[in-house]
Amino acid sequence: MLSLTLTLATLTPSALASEPEAFVLQPFVAEDDEATDDDDPEDSVKAEKAAVKAGEKQVTEEKVKKKVIKTIQPKTFMKLHRYEVGPSIGFVANDPFLNRYIFGGVFDYHVTEIFAIEAQVGYAPILGDGGCDDPDWKPLSCQLLEKNSVSPDISRLTAHGSLGLQFAPIYGKTAVGDKIIAFDIYGTFGAGFTNTVDDLVALQAVGVEEAELTEDQIHPTTTIGGGARIAFSELMALRTEVKSMTYIEVVKSETLEMKNNLVVQANVSFFFPGMK
Repeated sequence: MLSLTLTLATLTPSALASEPEAFVLQPFVAEDDEATDDDDPEDSVKAEKAAVKAGEKQVTEEKVKKKVIKTIQPKTFMKLHRYEVGPSIGFVANDPFLNRYIFGGVFDYHVTEIFAIEAQVGYAPILGDGGCDDPDWKPLSCQLLEKNSVSPDISRLTAHGSLGLQFAPIYGKTAVGDKIIAFDIYGTFGAGFTNTVDDLVALQAVGVEEAELTEDQIHPTTTIGGGARIAFSELMALRTEVKSMTYIEVVKSETLEMKNNLVVQANVSFFFPGMK
């Protein structure tokens, strides 16, 4: 540290003339307690820079260790160029008069991961001959006929079949314990047929020729629906599905009615061949 000590003498004209050295600036160097003759400023600067670099390197390494690298994970379940077949069971959900339980099957060929050609068939057995003791009848049917003397328009769905296109744009997977479960959500569009049998007891038309002529009918049908497929392995999956079946029916050979059956079904699917 450099200090300047100012020494002032008494300034008089005679003093300035005789002693011009009285007004003097004298340099004075004060000793720094922390400085020593052995300290080199350049070495200190280098050491400080090295310490800073070492600290930055350590922080960078810690960030790299903590960084999460995201990758596109491969699909664990593939449908491409595979067949899907399995039994199904369902029921008609929107019929207020009858219980209809449907047993059938599905057969699909998956052209791509998204699109498939699908065929479905189903059969619903008739469990009774009509009346309040008929297992197929719901309480409303008995009430209308027996208590209100009203003839409900009842026709039993007995069979159906369809050929259509399946479209599965949504795919995902979830972890259940240590197992990864894959799933997809799909829609179906197609056309086919529906077989119905009129309940002549409910129509109060037993023995009426016009009613008997159209008692058993086959109707061209359009289908639209959707569902979800849950794959438990590369060879087996569970499907749940809801589909709407719409057709036009002839009642007593004289009346046209548009009917719609909302079918809820589930099936176990088996895939072959195995995944490549």
